[in-house]
Amino acid sequence: MIASTSASYERLVQGLILTSTSRSILNYDIISQLVKEKKRRKRYRNRRVGCLKSFSIDGIADYIQKYNPKNIIFMVGAGISTSAGIPDFRTPGTGLYDNLAKYNLPAPELIFSIDLFRENPIPFFDLAKDLFMSDAKPTLAHYFMRLMTEKGHVRRIYTQNIDTLEYMAGTPPDKVITAHGSHYSNTCQKCRAKYDQQWMIDHFYRAQDLVATCTKCKGVVKPDIVFFGENLPLAFYQNVGTDFDACDLLIIMGTSLVVYPVAGIVDSVKSHTPRLLINLEPAGAKHLRYHKKHGNKRDVFYQSSADDGCRKLAELLGYLPELEQLMAHEIKKLDQQRKEKPKKLAPSGSILLRNN
Repeated sequence: MIASTSASYERLVQGLILTSTSRSILNYDIISQLVKEKKRRKRYRNRRVGCLKSFSIDGIADYIQKYNPKNIIFMVGAGISTSAGIPDFRTPGTGLYDNLAKYNLPAPELIFSIDLFRENPIPFFDLAKDLFMSDAKPTLAHYFMRLMTEKGHVRRIYTQNIDTLEYMAGTPPDKVITAHGSHYSNTCQKCRAKYDQQWMIDHFYRAQDLVATCTKCKGVVKPDIVFFGENLPLAFYQNVGTDFDACDLLIIMGTSLVVYPVAGIVDSVKSHTPRLLINLEPAGAKHLRYHKKHGNKRDVFYQSSADDGCRKLAELLGYLPELEQLMAHEIKKLDQQRKEKPKKLAPSGSILLRNN
């Protein structure tokens, strides 16, 4: 009888036969699975809903220590790189802004117009030279994200920055989605040949001209930055859905949450997922509810720089000594590497192309 029942069930699984015995087995299995799933969801709901003991950074630290989240997502913007020495081309009076004035652009942002680049790449490369050759170093916030990654907490980092400081800090590239692209890689606009970041840096150090050109076809080599008029990277669309569905803590830093489509994805996490905003000013009022007196069940705003916010969170988690040691070691190593680099730069504003 047992053998017969087993055989009937096996045939049922294979879709070959449906006996009364197999129906009983099937119904029992379905009910059993439904009960288990209901209990699992109830445990999950009870564990997550109202899970923050307070709507503060202390509450976020308590959540991390209590639930040990493995799918944290960081969403970061220009604010995390301010202390790194990244030049701000939008601010009047800065070297980059003044350098762009000679091109008579209606707005400095047009330096990232794909139409302008195709017509005349010189203004962009005049800017890119300073971006590539800046002495910027990863900030404490960058190293905090790396440390959290190494501790197994991070699913992904979504950055709107093009400065590649996440990579420079040592975060594995597969953990980083550069929503607006970056100069980590570069592509010939004619033959599509690929060049790495070091190739472009070497170009600016050693070339006799400004515009980078392909060694194969002499086409212009463009950093893989998303210009106005271009689509976001494929990796963004391939990962954003599954990443944010699995997210168990969203940490937003250094962004005003006004640039779409990135700003809109803060609502893509589940309704019970805690969200922490670390920023100098309140932001994201359209999506976050930390400013609401009633109805906020998960959002926290910590008003500070990204570095200070990460330092505070690391302190609450007991990670601060390890974080400071990691940063000191990596910055020392980076300084040593830079001592070995040549200092000759390509001329500013040159219209010559390389002959190689």
